[in-house]
Amino acid sequence: MNRTQQRFGIILPIILISYFMILLDNSIVFTSTVKIAADLNLSAQALSWVTNAYALTFGGLLMLGGRAGDIFGRRKIFLIGLVIFSIGSLLVGLSTSAGMIISMRALQGIGSAILAPTTLALLMDTYQDNMRTRAIVYYGATGGLGASFGLVIGGLISSYTTWRLGFLLNVPIGIVMLLLTLKFVPISQRSSAYVARFFFLGAMISYFFLTPQAMQNVYHFTPLMAALGFLPETVPQFIFATLVSRLNNRFTNNQILIAGQLITLVGLLMAALVGVRAGYVTAIAIPMVIIGIGQGFSLSPLTVAGVANTDAAIAGSASGVVNMVHQIGSSVGLSIITLMTAGIASPVVSYNTAVMIMTELMLISTLAAMNIARKSSND
Repeated sequence: MNRTQQRFGIILPIILISYFMILLDNSIVFTSTVKIAADLNLSAQALSWVTNAYALTFGGLLMLGGRAGDIFGRRKIFLIGLVIFSIGSLLVGLSTSAGMIISMRALQGIGSAILAPTTLALLMDTYQDNMRTRAIVYYGATGGLGASFGLVIGGLISSYTTWRLGFLLNVPIGIVMLLLTLKFVPISQRSSAYVARFFFLGAMISYFFLTPQAMQNVYHFTPLMAALGFLPETVPQFIFATLVSRLNNRFTNNQILIAGQLITLVGLLMAALVGVRAGYVTAIAIPMVIIGIGQGFSLSPLTVAGVANTDAAIAGSASGVVNMVHQIGSSVGLSIITLMTAGIASPVVSYNTAVMIMTELMLISTLAAMNIARKSSND
């Protein structure tokens, strides 16, 4: 191994400084508690929660943070952890009450729970053999230094300036680490499939939930008529879903997925542009046929994309994430649309607005699906 290969490069300092930062911050609190209590008028019980809130979220979410890196990619999760921790640090430093500092310490703990396992995972991904062993030694030494130096630094800061500075310093450090990570840490594969599924389900579940209501409120259908009115969607969806396995012999999963996404987008866009006043056939039935075809082509390939190229060790987690994204995407999408149309009294305007938002969600899903294909072609 030559000298160039033996250099750690910039990634190890990024890992070690980020790890040092979260350990340092926890220790700073221990020698700053008297000043914090005096400034914010905290009781002994409230003061204990300044530490406990951080420890509980940090310890309780460590496994989730580690698994998130496995599934969504180390770099992306590491960046998310840096952002959460830096924002939490800023708000701790600006805290004006017991409730604020305790809740923001909990937010810091969430950031730390993401950063701590991801820093070590990045180290394991980046270095091999003797380099990895040496990097782990440095990592362990950083842990000890962070804990002990935090006490000293916390004492110095509290004695000569303000305890707030110990937290506020994390913000510029976090920004620098963020920029260095974006520049030097390689991009991990494979979360666009989850993004596509999230927004796809957000649009589609909202469509299933709101369209029967529109048929009853605008066209005065009975519940049974509204159910039968959905057949132009459900029948094509079933037929075209059964064709996917045969189409896989001629087309890739990504090609079928993008086709399904685009067809669904066209159906929703048509419904949005025509408007529900145009009548059931034009505004609902015809777009439903198109949407049904698109759904039939989309759902199975979305699932395949979510677990494709997954190591056996995390296959179960990947499958769990697919289902989690399915449920959360459905709930979030419907919640967003319901919130944005809550103040609209007219059922016609409300539904037309909702379908336009569904179209926008579907556009995001389609772009994410295209990104899956782009990444695959680059591999």
